[in-house]
Amino acid sequence: MAAGGGIPATMRAVQYTGYGGGAGALKHVEIPVPSVKKHEVLIKVEAASVNPIDWSIQKGMLRPFLPKFPFIPVTDVAGEIVEAGSAVHELKVGDKVLSKLNFWEEASLSMSLHRRASPSSAPPEFPPSTWPGCRPHSSQGPMSIGTKFDGTGGTGANVLITAASGGVGTYAVQLAKLGNHRVTATCGARNMDLVRSLGADEVLDYNTPQGAALTSSASDEKYDYIINTAMNVNWSAMKPTLSSRGRVVDITPNPGNYVAAMLTMFARKKITMMALMSLGKEAMRFVMELVGEGKLRTVVDSRCPFEKAAEAWEKSMGGHATGKVIVEM
Repeated sequence: MAAGGGIPATMRAVQYTGYGGGAGALKHVEIPVPSVKKHEVLIKVEAASVNPIDWSIQKGMLRPFLPKFPFIPVTDVAGEIVEAGSAVHELKVGDKVLSKLNFWEEASLSMSLHRRASPSSAPPEFPPSTWPGCRPHSSQGPMSIGTKFDGTGGTGANVLITAASGGVGTYAVQLAKLGNHRVTATCGARNMDLVRSLGADEVLDYNTPQGAALTSSASDEKYDYIINTAMNVNWSAMKPTLSSRGRVVDITPNPGNYVAAMLTMFARKKITMMALMSLGKEAMRFVMELVGEGKLRTVVDSRCPFEKAAEAWEKSMGGHATGKVIVEM
């Protein structure tokens, strides 16, 4: 049975019904296609990426407040608009779009979804499976520390990026270097050459004492900023490596770092949370332009079909993905 305009009445989706359980708790279900209000669009999803924030929510990071069950996870989505509300003027049916969703309102591990009309149009030459890699969330760290991409940033700052071989870290390294920062990065030994190729000035193996301590051997200077994309790195380990007014931008925080963010709100050295924020469509367009111009490389770890979404989930939870983990619909 189909709704108006040839849009199906139901769609396939992946959801879970409680906290915990990992990939085994994901269930394939058939649910109604959401209706579109005047300020919303309906997107036929073509690809989505699984990120640490997704399974962290499943494990209870925001318990007991969110999410509401049953819950459809994943917030980075690419696809095609198949229906637009009467008040939507910037976008139209047939547009290819990239969007970062608000997980408390909607999520994307389904065959179609609706959202308020703020996705960015994707350049037609972009393969759909690479779009979720162009993640605005990935640019939050470098942008939030005042990075200038127009050549006016001078010598830049001394920046540390943790878990630099992951989906967020690979972009953060490149964007920081485009902003003329000095970049020290951490990752596993097998990915050190990759992270160097992305522009890092120094790469530390996190399994060594030096890497665990986050200390640079090439410079005695403290870090002006740390962009933390590793869930197991605590504020107590980062604070000693910061300069007198240094700041941590935490992309994938743990509960202890949330507490530290509140306690250091007015301190000289502080940690701020960026995990649940989005930079909006202008940031998306900026990132896509950099990719289109060949200035920013998207590193893809793996692609899984929708039917094997649990494998993508498990891959991301394993903590050793190199780049983005993508589900193709």
